Amino acid sequence: MLEKLLSFSRHHKMALLALMDALLLPLALWSAVVLRLGGQWDPKLTPYLWIFLMPPLWAIPIFIKLGLYRAVLKYLDDKIIYTVFVGVTLAVLVLQAVIQMAAIWAMPRAAIIIFWVFAMAYIGGSRFLLRGLVRRIDAVDAPREHVIIYGAGYAGVQLLLALQAGPEYRPMAFVDDNPRLWRKTFRGVAVHNPAELSQLVNSTQAKCILLAMPSASLGRQREILQALEALRIPIKRLPGMADLVSGGVTVEELKEVDIEDLLGRDAVPPQAELLTRNIRDKVVMVTGAGGSIGSELVRQIAHHQPTRLVLFEQSEYALYSIEQELRQHHPHLTLTPLLGSVTDYQRLCQVMRAFNVATVYHAAAYKHVPMVEHNPIAGIVNNVFGTDTTARAAESCAVDTFVLISTDKAVRPTNVMGASKRLAELTLQARHARGSKTRFVMVRFGNVLGSSGSVVPLFRNQIKAGGPITLTHADITRYFMTIPEAAQLVIQAGAMGDGGDVFVLDMGEPVRIIDLARRMVHLSGLEVKDAAHPHGDIEIVITGLRPGEKLYEELLIGDNVQATAHPRIRRAQEYRLATAEINFILDRLENSCQQQDAIGAFECLKEAVHEFKAAAKTQDWVQQSSY
Repeated sequence: MLEKLLSFSRHHKMALLALMDALLLPLALWSAVVLRLGGQWDPKLTPYLWIFLMPPLWAIPIFIKLGLYRAVLKYLDDKIIYTVFVGVTLAVLVLQAVIQMAAIWAMPRAAIIIFWVFAMAYIGGSRFLLRGLVRRIDAVDAPREHVIIYGAGYAGVQLLLALQAGPEYRPMAFVDDNPRLWRKTFRGVAVHNPAELSQLVNSTQAKCILLAMPSASLGRQREILQALEALRIPIKRLPGMADLVSGGVTVEELKEVDIEDLLGRDAVPPQAELLTRNIRDKVVMVTGAGGSIGSELVRQIAHHQPTRLVLFEQSEYALYSIEQELRQHHPHLTLTPLLGSVTDYQRLCQVMRAFNVATVYHAAAYKHVPMVEHNPIAGIVNNVFGTDTTARAAESCAVDTFVLISTDKAVRPTNVMGASKRLAELTLQARHARGSKTRFVMVRFGNVLGSSGSVVPLFRNQIKAGGPITLTHADITRYFMTIPEAAQLVIQAGAMGDGGDVFVLDMGEPVRIIDLARRMVHLSGLEVKDAAHPHGDIEIVITGLRPGEKLYEELLIGDNVQATAHPRIRRAQEYRLATAEINFILDRLENSCQQQDAIGAFECLKEAVHEFKAAAKTQDWVQQSSY
């Protein structure tokens, strides 16, 4: 019967609730009078039986005005008590006024007080009774996944309300670090000590933990996530507070916890003057604008009021994607998307002169180590001559600042990609040494989380496919940094120095890749399949080092490093090549590339980059390569 009533239209449901109140109010008044008279009826009241039918005449309009009938039964909260209190109190006052004007002296005075209590109980109680029935029916018809919410603050409570209103999740418990909240309840959901989490997961049969602490620091969130790893249960989280201010909390905003949340660190507040020095009121050009680093650079540059932002990209789709994103989020930004190659000198000069470019961020590069190993000529042409050509165009067009995005693989490289990036650094230093008016700056850093060249997307896809995770070596380590932090530090480093500087970003502590893989499996609610867990879900397979791959990466060639005004940016003091020497090597290298002579090009790289010690696999591959 109740299920049929629930299928009625919204207006029909409101009418039924009003009819129910029209019956309950007279019953409440009758019950109050009979109770006051000790179960006996006073004959003096018989002529005034009409008064028992009167309360609905003014009470229901009052309830309508207060919005009592607009509340959806399924989502009623404790605020409804206040509405019922105000409505019933006004209705009782009107009733007392009517009794006085009608001179119904036989009506016991105390009965009015009792009526107020009964009316509160009947009207309010009926709502909560109906809410319980509706939710019980809803739970049977649409069983929901049991979840535990970590964080009982504002965001956690808002998430609770959103979940209780939706069909997907059923909040079973809160967990919070604040002891003052323990044993309190919100909408019937109790807050527990985090030490009880393991027991709660079992007792509530929770299938997921929702992290609702958007204002907590990355360090604190990382501690919580590390503690939750042992539970082997999927974890989702709310985005940062800045993303929640506009629209509150919605279930759609929940997202899977990424390994970035475990490896990320609290950002050092940026220095505003460094962020804007090369950008505000200037024409800024970014090469490789559609790539992982290039796209994040243009996102952050867009916030600092450039006169014009020129996007230079070889991939049409990548250029289209970042252009559409920027036009959506920065509709007033003067944006110029241009297709072109960084090896096309005439095209580069045409663009820089046409728009009077003041700052160039050179992010265009081939960076996948195995791919460049298999295509050494293409990698050298793009990374070395692409950089040199873009720098030459910048000099010719009187560009003020040229910032090269370099890599930690340029330090004591064992692969063509790293050696080509180190040679690119050397070419810029040689241009500075010749007295160039353009200020050339190089910024060197390690892996960025989630970039197209990172292992994180690869591992994530392998986990979704059910494994195995492929790892080249059990002891391999890498530095990691989030893309936004890297881009922000690049912009600040680019504003430092007088030219010819190599800046090194503080990447934090190196991470063992096998530990990263295990954490990603655990965050997915799965177990690693190994000797200790033969029935685990995801196996990690060691495949052997790839051509040119190192067990660990470095950021400095020597120990001579200087601090800067920024705590996470350092200046490296490293060797440089004389102008004549670098020109001689570049001429030979260019000739080898034009002749598709991979062996000759390889020898030029080893001559230019003194510390280049190619791995055996790299040398074997180059011997076989002719492209």
